Amino acid sequence: MKHFMALYFRQQKKRNLLLLLFCVLFGLIFLLYQLPPAALLYPFLLLALVWLVFTAAEIRGGYKRYALMRRAAETLEEEKGEREIRDWDILQELLEQQEREESWECGFYRDMISELLRERRRWLDITKAREQDMVDYYTTWVHQIKTPISAMRLALRQEDTENSRSLGGELQRIEQYVDMVLTYLRLGSGETDYVFTHVNLDRLLRECIKKYAGQFIRRHLTLDYQETDCLVLTDEKWLAFVVEQVLSNALKYTQAGSVSIYLEPPCTLCIRDTGIGIAPEDLPRIFEKGYTGYNGRSDKKATGLGLYLCRQICDRLRHTITADSAAGEGTCVRIGLGREVLETE
Repeated sequence: MKHFMALYFRQQKKRNLLLLLFCVLFGLIFLLYQLPPAALLYPFLLLALVWLVFTAAEIRGGYKRYALMRRAAETLEEEKGEREIRDWDILQELLEQQEREESWECGFYRDMISELLRERRRWLDITKAREQDMVDYYTTWVHQIKTPISAMRLALRQEDTENSRSLGGELQRIEQYVDMVLTYLRLGSGETDYVFTHVNLDRLLRECIKKYAGQFIRRHLTLDYQETDCLVLTDEKWLAFVVEQVLSNALKYTQAGSVSIYLEPPCTLCIRDTGIGIAPEDLPRIFEKGYTGYNGRSDKKATGLGLYLCRQICDRLRHTITADSAAGEGTCVRIGLGREVLETE
């Protein structure tokens, strides 16, 4: 505020000096004509009151514009070197305020801001078109790559050997990565195809488990599945992706032991494994984008996207996802499905 007042009075110095000069001249004229003091005092008090009201209103409006300009300057300074400015509402508000002013300076500022906003819209259109082209390309690629994957899966089913089962597991991982790409693109595109219905949780879990039945058998892992007997309000396709991703991680990092699936009251789905666990320093960051942690770095195959996508999907479905773990003791992932749960008959 001090900086603004100093700028304001410095800018209005000539006007204030001119007003003071007129007051002195009129005061001298009144004195020369030997008018009563009341005739001199009352006009000066009235003039001072009008001046104070006018100045206060002008300071109030000027300070609002000053605050906006300072915020815009700070935004530009913080993001120097970047093409995009986050708080464009500041510039838009400045433009709307300057449109009410008639001075040549305001017209100059108005033209600059208008040009900047037009440039921003142009770049937004270009960026949006490029992003849409990329989404369209990879979406097409995902659907095309599924055709040879299905062909290879049919070819492997014609023989039942250890080698074919191993290749089938690797093919399933490829298919999972392809689905992950498509999920990533859909989440980033801003377009949603959520269909919320009451989903039979047991049916969803059985379908997810069936996809990984071969890996349970090959790894000699025990599955402890406890029926939930409930319905949950969610999107079946997106929730299935989350469950499959958590199951995939449990299988990937469990060399021996078991994987347990059960429901904690009132409506929290738990998937617990007896795997290698997660280091304490990695646990707070496992849902961050691209973070792999010690296990991922040693495995050399982790992308750091699986749990990140799970967190993003759960946020959109209004579910929660957390993990408890200790190194060497396994991991428990809890998916909070909200309170929209109905007991099945």
